[in-house]
Amino acid sequence: MCLAVPGKLIDVKRSPDSTSNIATGTVDFQGTRVDANLIFTPEAKEGDWVLVHAGFAIQQISETEAIETWRYLDVGEFKEELPEFEDTRPTGEWR
Repeated sequence: MCLAVPGKLIDVKRSPDSTSNIATGTVDFQGTRVDANLIFTPEAKEGDWVLVHAGFAIQQISETEAIETWRYLDVGEFKEELPEFEDTRPTGEWR
């Protein structure tokens, strides 16, 4: 399963080469900051919300969508609803 996580773009760094439209940005994920490639979202600017997958901002989204997604990702809220996981691997096997 692939997962794209929403984050807020807090800094954009454009290539000094004026012929290139490649940029990277620092994305804040609720306090954790990661650099992401903005090749798929060249119009993204500081303050925008983006979905990041495998180090690439793949889509711009609204703040409302970002907050709603974070609510879904907050497993603690739904922990009681999750089934128990029983580890049936033999002892000594790599985990």
